Amino acid sequence: MMAEYILIALAPVIGGLIYGLERVVRARMQNRQGPPVLQPFYDMYKLLDKHSSIVHPMHVSLAILHFITVWAVVALVILGGNFLYVIFLHLLSTIFIILAGFSVRSVYSHVGSNRELLAMLAYEPIFILMATAYYLLNGSYDIALIRANDAQILPLILIFFAFLLTIPLKLKKSPFDACEAHQEIVGGVEIEYSGIYFEFLYMAKWLEYVFIYMLLLLFAGNNILLGFVLAILVFLLVNLVDNSTSRVNIIDTVKIIMLFGLSLSILNILGIIYV
Repeated sequence: MMAEYILIALAPVIGGLIYGLERVVRARMQNRQGPPVLQPFYDMYKLLDKHSSIVHPMHVSLAILHFITVWAVVALVILGGNFLYVIFLHLLSTIFIILAGFSVRSVYSHVGSNRELLAMLAYEPIFILMATAYYLLNGSYDIALIRANDAQILPLILIFFAFLLTIPLKLKKSPFDACEAHQEIVGGVEIEYSGIYFEFLYMAKWLEYVFIYMLLLLFAGNNILLGFVLAILVFLLVNLVDNSTSRVNIIDTVKIIMLFGLSLSILNILGIIYV
């Protein structure tokens, strides 16, 4: 149990290391040197020296609540909690940042919140169907039980592919990075944050990496080697796709995710029930 609490405490650091490694890998794919692995932490240190402006107290509070709830989501997964609680708490964290975007007058922030809302409507049903499929196979939503069982990637192969579709959307990667889209909306909901307050959003982004890859590891069950291989392959695939594709607009993103992701998930669940 102590190891789990230590892992929870270090989750933002682990997420920062994953983010830093991703930047290095992406740079190598583009045949350039790129930043060091610890660059995200250097960026955090520099943000402490930046002026921290406040639009209004609720705007800042919503960012902090977003960070805390994402951290709570990661903690619940590490502790092996209820999968449905994890999904709904993750939904709450997204709602906090959407409300933060709508709480200011910036047009870019409003557009970012609208896009986050549409993205949430696309990937959350897939997460719910994923939890449902695990329940049908294990008779429980208990993540600890799912993690203790044998690998279930084969009976959940279609949901696995659906989940792969949600990863670029959640991590703001091409082709589904319209929610952030610096060239279009200058970062979206994060545009009005600065200094230490932006750090909460920055760390929340790192925690999203931990959350996504922990969900990925559930497909491997108690097979540590399979989990390691899946994590490496998906990590490389996501960055390869990010480097080689252009942005899809948010409406087409939702259509693609819902058409293919939901269809694959529903077919997988029907297969579990009737086969």
